[in-house]
Amino acid sequence: MSKTSIIDIQGITKFYKVGTQVVKALRGVDIQIGANEYVAIMGPSGSGKTTLMNILGCLDTPTDGVYILNGTDVSKMVDDELADVRNKEIGFVFQTFNLLPRYSALDNVMLPLIYAGYTKEEREIKARESLENVGLTDRMDHKPNELSGGQRQRVAVARALINKPSIILADEPTGNLDTKTSIDIMNLFEEIYKKGNTIIVVTHEEDIAKHARRIVRLRDGVIESDYINENPTLFQEVKLEN
Repeated sequence: MSKTSIIDIQGITKFYKVGTQVVKALRGVDIQIGANEYVAIMGPSGSGKTTLMNILGCLDTPTDGVYILNGTDVSKMVDDELADVRNKEIGFVFQTFNLLPRYSALDNVMLPLIYAGYTKEEREIKARESLENVGLTDRMDHKPNELSGGQRQRVAVARALINKPSIILADEPTGNLDTKTSIDIMNLFEEIYKKGNTIIVVTHEEDIAKHARRIVRLRDGVIESDYINENPTLFQEVKLEN
């Protein structure tokens, strides 16, 4: 693990009230993630992995505990503050891509830069560069329905990288993709990791988790195991489709 922790979570709990019952989604989780780590978070349904992902991504706040993200305590921040942190620090990649259907690939990738204060010309230059980096040079003007599933996910990855975030947080990034396309996307994550990025993949798939260098398993709201993956699945030679 890197000596520089980007994420430092201490004693995180998250309780939900459902009717008269209290659901204890997380029960005192401690985790540190360093710069340029590649971590998979796994667990069965109800283990707390989605809740932990939401807290890591500043989409939710804990009931108790401390979350230090890149030196800032985000544990008690209000929604507007969390939104600002998300835009600056975290790049999201979702299973469902979350692309705006009426916008081109280029426009979708430019969106986060609007809130960052860049001019339109600056946004377009950065977005084109980001799409080129994921192999979509000739698909920039296409709308999501004109792209394959793998191409849409690469647009989502380009958008996630556009603000040069501290963390890429991927939620089941291959869940809607076939096997070959899944390999394409995991190869892309491998390239991003090798460039020095910190990647956190939340998945229930063992094959996907094996790409990571560290695997954290949750069960019943606590960390069941946290270990280094000594034999990660490395880059596989599969030609990306354009």
